[in-house]
Parts: sequence; structure tokens; C-alpha cells
Amino acid sequence: MSKVTTIEEISHVFHDGMTIMVGGFMGVGAPPALVKVLLDNNIQDITLISSDTAQVDTGVGPLVMNKRVKKLIASHIGTNPETGKQMLAGELDVELVPQGTLAERVRAGGAGLGGILTPTGIGTLVAETKQTLTIEGREYLVETPLRAEVALLKAHKADKAGNLIYRNSARNFNPLMALAADLVIVQVDEIVEVGEIDPNHVMTPGVLVDKIICCGESE
Repeated sequence: MSKVTTIEEISHVFHDGMTIMVGGFMGVGAPPALVKVLLDNNIQDITLISSDTAQVDTGVGPLVMNKRVKKLIASHIGTNPETGKQMLAGELDVELVPQGTLAERVRAGGAGLGGILTPTGIGTLVAETKQTLTIEGREYLVETPLRAEVALLKAHKADKAGNLIYRNSARNFNPLMALAADLVIVQVDEIVEVGEIDPNHVMTPGVLVDKIICCGESE
């Protein structure tokens, strides 16, 4: 079956209460057309895994602004005042994770690992709620892997087999999240025939990609 599809054909994939990963950093590398699908289909109570919540009108910011997110797992929220407002009001459950730890938890989820060990957070309040291990005299936090039902990604170019090329810093979390979800949907600017992308330039192999939507929106 072709991986190239349309917004209308993927709308049935989403339902309330889903765990969704969205690529991007401050909106760069986030898929605006796919975020809009969630809004247009009135998807509620999302558990969102994202680097950040960008701003109120960029990246995943509109999901927060429209109160579609029930739980957020992210590395920072300071650029979107609505996220902090909802968190302080008890309307949004926020789990803040250091960005390197977040990336490694996603990678662990994609690799089928049971978790990672990191010294980041030792000696802080964070360590009071997590398991620790001491290895060769050094203490580590045990951080659990992250996976999602769906990953929504943004790439610059795809071939019809789903091999992806990202543009510059828009690469960010996208390749990791392609590994860590049951269903991977990618918004791209351009689709080419199989063989038109040099294999040495492929950043995410097509075997990881389930659906491709071309919206022609450049970063």
C-alpha cells in the first residue's frame, strides 16, 4: 500500500486520550498541518511528548492554547505562557525533563531498552521520586523509556518509500521520535520517486515511516 496519503485519510487515526510525540524545537521541525488535524478533529486529553511547547501560535502551542493536552512531557515551557498558566491552575499535568534526558528516554523507547542511567538530577528534588543505582561508586537516576501511539514529524523531502531528509536544524527530535511510536506520520514539503534520494543522504529510513503527507510548506 502507498505511504502517500491525505489529511482526510488520516483523520480517523486519532482519538481522545492518545499519547502523541511531536517533533520540533521551538516550532522548527514541527508539523503544523498535522497539529491542525488534531485541532480540527477536536482530539482531547492528549498525553503530549515534545521538546517544548513553542509559543501560543507555533509548533504544538495551539494544542496547549486550546486545552487539548492533559499531560505534557517536555524539557521547557517558558516561551509559552499559556503552558505555565494551565500548569499552575492544575489544568495541565507537566513533567519537566532535562533535554538530554528527554532525548535519551525517547531513544531508549525506540531501541526497546528498559531505561537509561543518568547522573543528571542527583542531589535534587527530582531524585526523591526516582529509583537510583550506584555503579562503581557513582550514583545514577533510573529514567524510564518513552514511547507513543503516534509520532507526528516534519521533514523537508521524502521519497514514496518514506525515506526522509530534514532541513538543517529542523532535524532535531524527529529522527529519534520516528523510532519510538507505533505509527509514524510525516508532513513533508516535497515527495520524489524512489531512487531520487541518494541513500547516503537519508536521515530516517523509510522502514520507520507509515504515512506521508505533502503540504508544500517550507521551514
